[in-house]
Amino acid sequence: MISETPVRAGVSLDELLAAKERRVARQADWLAHYHQPVISLTLVTPGEVKDSLRYRNTMGVALQMCDQLLWEMRWQVLDRQVLWLPTGPEALWCVAHPAAEIKAHCAALEQTHPLGRLWDLDVICPVNGHVGRQSLGANLRRCLICDEPAHACSRSRKHPVEQVVARVEKTIDDWFARD
Repeated sequence: MISETPVRAGVSLDELLAAKERRVARQADWLAHYHQPVISLTLVTPGEVKDSLRYRNTMGVALQMCDQLLWEMRWQVLDRQVLWLPTGPEALWCVAHPAAEIKAHCAALEQTHPLGRLWDLDVICPVNGHVGRQSLGANLRRCLICDEPAHACSRSRKHPVEQVVARVEKTIDDWFARD
């Protein structure tokens, strides 16, 4: 017998903001408890739908790649948590290693994996807070549609959300159809 997990049609802005507040609180709890950097993984999911089979599969690949990176680097993972939420999947790792080096490897993973542009890997240092790409000399994220800085296109709503969602879905579909 196959059991399917229900997938929600969409979430409100209030639900997204509440989920972000809870994620930030979890991150702060881990930083206070472990005194080590935290990796926070979410997905780039434009539009109202944050939980779908496509997104769950994409998160599965992201989890596998992050776990593999941490294992290959032989970095000590103090804790790991994955949450499958209506507002989108989330994962946290607490890693006993310098935050800047963790961020450099996470940014490289985002830039080199075919699905990496759809992953948002934040690294938070217990002393200095978020480690940004710019602090490493890395480029800003590019828009999925026009290759301009993503934050500028997102804030100005330069592209219709349907166009961005279609690009995300095509990226995911192309990855899973590659074989």
